[in-house]
Amino acid sequence: SIILGVLLGGLLISGPISGWLLAIDIPRIDTGIQTPPQAAIAVIMGCYAIAAVINWYIPDTGVERRVASKNPMFLIREFAHCNALLWRDKLGQISLWTTTLFWGAGATLQFIVIDWAATHLCYNLSRASYLQGVVAIGIALGAALAARFVPLRGAARVLPLGVLMGIGVIWMAGVTTPGWAIIVMTMIGILAGLFVVPMNALLQHRGHVLMGAGHSIAVQNFNENVGVLIMLAFYAFIVHFGLSTNWAIVLFGLFVAGMMLLVMWRHRHNLAAGDVLHLASPERAEAKPHRL
Repeated sequence: SIILGVLLGGLLISGPISGWLLAIDIPRIDTGIQTPPQAAIAVIMGCYAIAAVINWYIPDTGVERRVASKNPMFLIREFAHCNALLWRDKLGQISLWTTTLFWGAGATLQFIVIDWAATHLCYNLSRASYLQGVVAIGIALGAALAARFVPLRGAARVLPLGVLMGIGVIWMAGVTTPGWAIIVMTMIGILAGLFVVPMNALLQHRGHVLMGAGHSIAVQNFNENVGVLIMLAFYAFIVHFGLSTNWAIVLFGLFVAGMMLLVMWRHRHNLAAGDVLHLASPERAEAKPHRL
């Protein structure tokens, strides 16, 4: 889905596709679509509508669901409790840190790649989006490798790959040819896939054990979106001060690598405090704590 989404975005902003979309005329209906961005957004809205229709055909699993209170204060308290619970967990906090950093870095990297492709490769926006697709292909390859070679119990062993991912971003500053650009983008994607898939699996496992899958996904999405906002604010801060693309790349890469080193230090600290690896064992189930 990541690969298709990125490639679809690149196609929608390309001249030929935009022209074809704008040429579509629906008799007796004024859509108000006059510009390429409006046409692209209309296609994306159509994709969302198709997804909504597909959701109606997801079968009922028959699982009995407890009706939660609709009181906003109760919902806020329960969410805050689940959020704190996952952050206090010795493995949950590590996986939550890494997935939050990954999605924040991924969102920011999309903007960096566009600027970098324009200054280093003289690519327009449409061609730059294809490089984002190369990263997505690398992520898919890394995810496949992670599924094959990284067990859940050994998920924390991929943490150093996050540091290498930051170093790979710094490497972008010295790339000026399309061939090397494809190689570097692919390697960054592979490292990202190898890194985030085990961490995401570990986070889902700990969240399921501690609070249930639904609450865990809500906490994960909340923190990841906060991470995206923080990382984009960091990048906007760099752009605001007029730093060059190379400086932005280097600072961003150092930030990612530095944060991952802090996460690795925290994980070693947790290991020194006691055995936590058993928490990642799929065979071991813990009783879920009482909710508020």
